Amino acid sequence: MTPPAGAAEAVYTHLVEGFGEVTVSPVDPAADSALIHGWVTQERARFWGMAGVSRELVQEIYEDLDRRTTHHAFLVRLEGEPVALFQTYDCAEDRVGECYEVLPGDVGVHLLIGPIEGAPQRGFSGGLMTAFLAFVFSDPATRRVVAEPDSRNAKAIARLERTGFVLGPEVELPEIDLPEVHIPAKKARLAFLGAPPH
Repeated sequence: MTPPAGAAEAVYTHLVEGFGEVTVSPVDPAADSALIHGWVTQERARFWGMAGVSRELVQEIYEDLDRRTTHHAFLVRLEGEPVALFQTYDCAEDRVGECYEVLPGDVGVHLLIGPIEGAPQRGFSGGLMTAFLAFVFSDPATRRVVAEPDSRNAKAIARLERTGFVLGPEVELPEIDLPEVHIPAKKARLAFLGAPPH
């Protein structure tokens, strides 16, 4: 599949039977900031923590992520259409690492499913989760996926449980206050999914 004009080249492609072809491409901060801004500032994305931010700030945040070797942001497309924002990070190099005992091979994830036009497709989030996890576990160094949704986000926590994650404790992720980025403290629920047996 050829990515749409302006889209970064896909680094991973996964065909989910009965769902479609899912591609994962690195976020291009300049090209994708308007799309991401439109998603993260909606009420439905309130737990993402970016309500009220400008498009320029969204671009700056993803430019900062793009410079890091420990944190990565991806745009996910289904049959060529952008449908989700997906981020991975090294738990040992993130604030979540202050809240539990990080093990070698722990990879943290954040997922924001974009607004869906028309009637919701049955199994949509499940199909995306299948592709996301296949992508994360395609790296042989990954031993466990760690999620930390806002503890008030019951829908996300239930989705993780249905996907096979084991819930861990509720923790408070500490505030990050640096010149280039400010992230407020957050009460989160840890969830863990081990690598499938080979």
